[in-house]
Amino acid sequence: MAAEGQRAAGGHPGGGPPSLAAQLFVTTPIRVLLNTGYRMVYPFLPEFSRGLNVTPESLAQLLALRGVLGLTGPLFGLVPDRFGRRPAALLGVAVFVCGAAAAALWPSLPTFALLIFAVLIAKALHDPALLAHLGDQTTYAQRGRVMGLSEFGWSGATFIGIPLLGYLIARFGWQAPFWPLAGLGVLALIGLRQVIAPRPAAAASRPAPFRWRALLRPHVLAVLSYGGLTSAANEMLNVVYGGWMEQAFRLDVAALGLTVTVIGAAELAGEGAVAALADRVGKRRMVLGATLLAAAAYAALPALAGNLWLALAGVFFVYLGFETGIVANIPLLSELAPEARGAVISTSGALHGVGRMAGALLGAWLFSQGFAWVGLTAAIVNVLVAAMVWGFVRRGS
Repeated sequence: MAAEGQRAAGGHPGGGPPSLAAQLFVTTPIRVLLNTGYRMVYPFLPEFSRGLNVTPESLAQLLALRGVLGLTGPLFGLVPDRFGRRPAALLGVAVFVCGAAAAALWPSLPTFALLIFAVLIAKALHDPALLAHLGDQTTYAQRGRVMGLSEFGWSGATFIGIPLLGYLIARFGWQAPFWPLAGLGVLALIGLRQVIAPRPAAAASRPAPFRWRALLRPHVLAVLSYGGLTSAANEMLNVVYGGWMEQAFRLDVAALGLTVTVIGAAELAGEGAVAALADRVGKRRMVLGATLLAAAAYAALPALAGNLWLALAGVFFVYLGFETGIVANIPLLSELAPEARGAVISTSGALHGVGRMAGALLGAWLFSQGFAWVGLTAAIVNVLVAAMVWGFVRRGS
């Protein structure tokens, strides 16, 4: 698959493919776009439910169904491994455009549901393809920086995409985001075609077989389990965050919304930390350190409930540890089974979904027993996961 990074005949004038910096310059905003489409339902669920004349619970059920369908991610991960990174990434963005255009042309519950599922499929195709492509283009020694920069697509959605959609909805109504999303998706298709070279004809004629046994290697299973288990621990907090803040500090909805910016700042800091440090410190070491930081912060949260600023500091370090560990784990995933890179990354995404579903269920029950149990359980999970990575992932990774 590394041949995909070479220039196909006539693919890029000027003697070669765009530089890695140029590829990141184009592809990171595309990730911001897709992640904005993925996340937009959460903060604007009341507006969408009023516009569609349905209850918020109905839209929440759609999101739950999206989570279940996310388990099919490994099937989509076969596409970049078998047919190439460029076709899979382009197909993903094309699906996104179709979903957004349908919602814009015929705004209704069926087309809104279509958009929700189209975004899921788009990310299941595009994200593993892009990350696998970046893995093909870089040596492992520099992959932490490259993957960390690409993951700014998440914090970019928090700080840029979601606020812009909020402005559009406030000014023009709940349907306002759909045409801009579709239009930007078309621009994304054009950009992807320019910066990701097609496979040479010789490589394209021999699709790579999917080596499913690659997913059964102990060190691959350990790193895959890392993502699912840390996501479960994080979702235990996510699902009760609003209730905890309201119960402990009597915050209203507006104030609660402002506290969420702390999470966005932690995401940005975590992605930046991986980009700046992972290649020098070591990906494995950074995963371990971040996971233990998150464990300590989870354990401290219940004791910080007496002071809002200390509690927000604790929340910051929880999400800093979580985001740093997740992003530093991506280059580990990309190198554990290079011949099945897309399948490994997409399987990791599916396990994240499983972990979040389990964490949501367990977190709600633990919160009913007292918030201290949420923090303690999440901390224990992170300590066990760190031990697993320590034992199964080789030193020097």
